[in-house]
Amino acid sequence: MITTHNLGFPRIGKKRELKFALERYWKGEITELALTDIAAELNARHWQDQAVLDWIPVGDFSLYDHVLDTSFLLGNIPARAAALPGSELDRYFRVARGRSANDSACSCVHAGEMTKWFDTNYHYIVPEFDSATRFSLNATRLLEQIRQARQFHRQIKPVIIGPVTYLWLGKSKDGSDKLELLDDLLAAYAQLFQSLQQAGVEWVQIDEPVLVMELSEAWKYALRKAYFQLQASPLKLMLTTYFGQLQDNLQLACELPVAGLHLDAISAQDEVAKVIDWLPSHKILSLGVVNGRNVWKTDLTATLDWLEPVAARLQDRLWLAPSCSLLHVPVDLDSEQKLDAEIRTWLAFALQKLDEVKLLAAALNHGRESVAAQLHSNRAAIDSRSQSRRVHRDNVKARVLAIDEAMELRRSGYRQRAALQREKFQLPLFPTTTIGSFPQTQQIRKIRQAFRTGQLSERDYREAMRLEIEACVYEQEALGLDVFVHGEPERNDMVEYFGEQLDGFAFTELGWVQSYGSRCVKPPIIYGDVARPHDITVKWSRYAQSLTKKPMKGMLTGPMTMLNWSFVRDDQPRDETCLQLALAIRDEVLALEKAGIGIIQIDEAALREGLPLRKAQWNSYLDWAIRAFRVTANGVKDATQIHTHMCYSEFNDIMPAIARMDADVITIETSRSNMELLDAFDQFHYPNEIGPGVYDIHSPNIPTVESIIALMQKAAQRIPAQRLWVNPDCGLKTRTWDEVKPALKNMVAASRYLSREV
Repeated sequence: MITTHNLGFPRIGKKRELKFALERYWKGEITELALTDIAAELNARHWQDQAVLDWIPVGDFSLYDHVLDTSFLLGNIPARAAALPGSELDRYFRVARGRSANDSACSCVHAGEMTKWFDTNYHYIVPEFDSATRFSLNATRLLEQIRQARQFHRQIKPVIIGPVTYLWLGKSKDGSDKLELLDDLLAAYAQLFQSLQQAGVEWVQIDEPVLVMELSEAWKYALRKAYFQLQASPLKLMLTTYFGQLQDNLQLACELPVAGLHLDAISAQDEVAKVIDWLPSHKILSLGVVNGRNVWKTDLTATLDWLEPVAARLQDRLWLAPSCSLLHVPVDLDSEQKLDAEIRTWLAFALQKLDEVKLLAAALNHGRESVAAQLHSNRAAIDSRSQSRRVHRDNVKARVLAIDEAMELRRSGYRQRAALQREKFQLPLFPTTTIGSFPQTQQIRKIRQAFRTGQLSERDYREAMRLEIEACVYEQEALGLDVFVHGEPERNDMVEYFGEQLDGFAFTELGWVQSYGSRCVKPPIIYGDVARPHDITVKWSRYAQSLTKKPMKGMLTGPMTMLNWSFVRDDQPRDETCLQLALAIRDEVLALEKAGIGIIQIDEAALREGLPLRKAQWNSYLDWAIRAFRVTANGVKDATQIHTHMCYSEFNDIMPAIARMDADVITIETSRSNMELLDAFDQFHYPNEIGPGVYDIHSPNIPTVESIIALMQKAAQRIPAQRLWVNPDCGLKTRTWDEVKPALKNMVAASRYLSREV
């Protein structure tokens, strides 16, 4: 009989219960006990939801981040947080966000660096190592979850990050070799396995997605060493890989001494036959046959066509699961009551994906006739989508084919453009600006909600938004910023807002996905060819510019970010969809310029995260990604200044590609990494202007004038002062005005000091 299991489940709850509980706890409105009670209720509900499967995961739930959970499991807590008084939860949130619920409003500690989880939009807290790092197991939380889970399901499977992937994800703070820590780390894992065995655990899911990366011999040796050493434990280990193909690591993965191997058969279906050939006959093979990262229904008939011979060969050695954790998709399609009825039939969220796994197993165990009705319904949905006239638009496809090289090029090089822009804008040295959004207050949310529900007319809504824009402009005048933004009060999300006004997009009410901590996003669904039927931002930006003599930035989301932060159609290449987006946003860029907006920011926050996990595939991706940006941006006149923003990813290894974007100004995150991201400029001469983020907006802590000066002085050692901007590292929508105003005041003061010094 085929066995079914799951690799992980969304944590946030169908109605974002975790988000709201966390934010109430941080505000002091509920106690630590109340927060943990809500977490326990969510866990219980999720275990019950997954009971349709044979094995369910335990330990995949997190109050903030599962990588940070692993650091606390292993006792790897930065000294700056560990030394302070308070509970373990206080220390946990200090690392996560710089402050616990019980700390004062003053700056508490430097929050842990945050970056993207492989090539997803999930952010994790980067583990910190140095040569003195030692690990000390604290499995209390995990063991308690195991105890609770057994009340809901007999067969539970703890989920932990593997030791080699954990080291890979972390950063050495003193330049020491992370692999030197492996022996001590393995001792902690051995102790963990002993505790799990004593708790009656049989199977453990141990995630090593590093196996889909290009690995040096040192890292391959580390994997061999780790698992040959850990095989002494009587636990059955399910070695889990996802997000890509094993390629040159295939033989290694098959030969490691574990009881089972999970392969992402969505990304690596071509490797299934090779893995079966290499895998010893006593090992379980788990195949991820349902896409855990996208929302389209699985073509069950096509999947069974290739899966049935595999099942005949492996028989009860075959397990079925989603390709990866379902953390990356919304919880339940049944919650969507207003979604277009036809499009709804094409989709599957987390709960529906579990049903697909169960149905595939039933077809293999009992024959297709046992689930004939479900297979017929699935076939009808797949055919409906492929044949729908709503999906394909000939005029959009023709416009993409007509793109030529001239559309990708600015009229003059950066030096000539910069001279014209300096004359036009008359900005000081170290000009100050923000990344786009200002705090999304409760009042703004109430206004948008009233408009959505019909309680507020469009005329009254627009007037309310104009008042909010006026307030943002007034605050920027008072603070003394040099380049203004309109504050984006009308926008719910930087991707969703634009997608709502483009053809080819669909939207959900409750399709929330965790980005980090309490931050959730509701990715649009790109179901068809994309086009821009009308202006999107022009009226708001033109009104904002009318309120001030200072330059006003037009704020747009770039094509790669629209692509990577949406659920993208899987029936055509991603680069074709991206060029459709580029043309749509190009139209908006030119409309803003025509309306008198002289500075236009095209955010590409997600450029890096779309990068393939293997460097051998980078050039192909970067070629079409950079081309899409250039098509978007480069139709403007030389005096129009193009900005782009990128955040919370490593950029050092793709700086030449970023330079090819030819934006006049780029802004990037550098505050949490203490300007480490600027190390790339030691080796690469970046030709244009840059704003290294000096204000960590994902923490409530307020940067001091001195800290901003110190960061900018580091930047000035690599970039000439004439090409440096001063800005936060991301938008300010998640912060409060009480935090934002003093932070920006300090930022302006630091800029003026630096200008005087130069």
